[in-house]
Amino acid sequence: MTSFTLAEIRERTYKKRDAWWTVFLVDPLAAPLVKWTANRTNITPNQITFGAGVLGAGSAVCFALGSWPWLVAGALLFHLSFVLDCMDGKIARLKGNGSVFGAWVDFIFDRIRFFGCMLALLIGQWAATGEVVYLLLMPVVTFLDLLRYLNGAQVAKTRASMRDKLRAATLGQTVDAGVDDPESTEAANGGGAAAAAPESADPEPAPVVFMEEVLRENPDLSAEEVRSSTQGARVIDVHQGFSARFGWYDRLRGALLRSRVRPHLFSGIEFEMFVCVLAPLTAVTAAFSALPSLIVPVTIASCAALLVFELVIIYKLWLATRDFGTELRRIEASRPTGA
Repeated sequence: MTSFTLAEIRERTYKKRDAWWTVFLVDPLAAPLVKWTANRTNITPNQITFGAGVLGAGSAVCFALGSWPWLVAGALLFHLSFVLDCMDGKIARLKGNGSVFGAWVDFIFDRIRFFGCMLALLIGQWAATGEVVYLLLMPVVTFLDLLRYLNGAQVAKTRASMRDKLRAATLGQTVDAGVDDPESTEAANGGGAAAAAPESADPEPAPVVFMEEVLRENPDLSAEEVRSSTQGARVIDVHQGFSARFGWYDRLRGALLRSRVRPHLFSGIEFEMFVCVLAPLTAVTAAFSALPSLIVPVTIASCAALLVFELVIIYKLWLATRDFGTELRRIEASRPTGA
């Protein structure tokens, strides 16, 4: 039987940057559980995923019952289900026994758990109180959760498309200044209409380093440190416009990353936890005081916070597309005559 230490688990399974809810409220509990599970059992990641699904179903049942003791129980079960959801990936990375299908199952169970618990919570409260606002919140929460998934995927693809085009341009290929449909991979392959190989051989171009790729792998570095450590390479940064407008962002980012917290402070994880953990836990205050239930205000505040951060991501992407165009023109202007 293997013997993994907590230090080894943190080194091999912790992400370099993560949601603050995971860093402070999940990992401290998940790491000891991973240690015990990995060292003393042969439980697989898929079995842990199934266990998370069972706890999620129990959470939904508790939420549907509506009274405050059941709401508290549902919130605790939802959080524990999320802890197990984090554990399956850590076990897979630690033991190397993950699978592509397992990753798909993990994603599907995660979405089913959230939607099932969210619907059970809001429908249960509508049944208990008769207030229509709970029913009105259901499509809003659903829309925003789908929006952040679609937006995240498309933003990532658009950024990848810009990097592919800039990389192709530095190799002397002819590149269309417009960003392709993110589904297209022609730029990545260096062919098709997006790029054409140069007819004449030019001197070997300098290697290309993308600032966002380096910072993703080394989140503790600053932009200045990246430039000073990549001498001889062409450093491309398509987020200069954002940094110029918000100089405090890099300082905030550095402060957060020292604790592994990513600057995206209200992501999908916080959204789920606020709706399905924090909101139902507030039922305790309504049960023992004259205060009204805070489930609706907390849910509305969560929706607003998620929307604000998604709009910031879109704004940052828009500025990046402008920097992309500027950088592309700069690369083309630096080519030798006749290239």
